[in-house]
Amino acid sequence: MTREEERELTLELERLKQEHRDLDSAIDALLGSTGHDRIQVQRLKKRKLQLRDRIGAIEDQLFPDIIA
Repeated sequence: MTREEERELTLELERLKQEHRDLDSAIDALLGSTGHDRIQVQRLKKRKLQLRDRIGAIEDQLFPDIIA
């Protein structure tokens, strides 16, 4: 992997982590409101899981487990 590819992955990783944190806040806000939309909460949680999977994949690329 080139340094440029590594830099791009690192930037994407930070962006995805920020989006994941933002979704946490949005979900908490929705759940704290009365009469929240359960379908919207489910969609946000699903998106959050997708982000977690993508974050894990990028971290695996950047920091591979090397068995010595």
